[in-house]
Amino acid sequence: MKLTSDSIHDQQPISADFAFCKTDPTKHATLSSNHNPQLAWDEVPQHTKSFALICHDPDVPSSPEDLFMEDREIPATLPRVDFYHWILVDIPPTQRAIEAATYSKAVKPRGKNGPAGPNNTRQGLNGYTQWFANDHDMSGDYFGYDGPCPPWNDSIAHRYVFTLYALDIDRVPLDGKFTGAEVLKAIDGHVLAKAELTGTYTLNPRLIADAK
Repeated sequence: MKLTSDSIHDQQPISADFAFCKTDPTKHATLSSNHNPQLAWDEVPQHTKSFALICHDPDVPSSPEDLFMEDREIPATLPRVDFYHWILVDIPPTQRAIEAATYSKAVKPRGKNGPAGPNNTRQGLNGYTQWFANDHDMSGDYFGYDGPCPPWNDSIAHRYVFTLYALDIDRVPLDGKFTGAEVLKAIDGHVLAKAELTGTYTLNPRLIADAK
């Protein structure tokens, strides 16, 4: 199976159009367009009954100790953990593409509605649900796609891995609210094939300057 995108080129920087935050010269970061990227796939296995799509960032700092410190960067040696940006299940077996900005068009404080998604899909809770849990203005259930917003003082660019799974079941056996980790557990043993596409993103001005 093959996963491609007009919005993201594999192993290349992601445009701010598809990010939750973008750089800001006065306050480091500000909200961005937060469009979901375009994705397309082919070479699908026979007997595929549905698809599941998960986007995760495996480079999130495991400790908040150095987050947003003006005098230092988060070290590259710090252990990293997963942060889920998009959980989409029950994609019909005949579908072969998702158009840009059809699942997310902007940042919505307190999160987008769910789990019901477009075209009879269902969307899980992404990592911003927990991240904003104690924020008076932003707390809520964040269903569906919300894009990159890595710490602006992180010493590494983060990777955003879009993984499409072809499944032998027409419905992921989860009800109500669910997370990316729960989907991965639920589809274990039901994956016929998978394909990945990875983009990168940073808000660190030093890394942006070095890349030019």
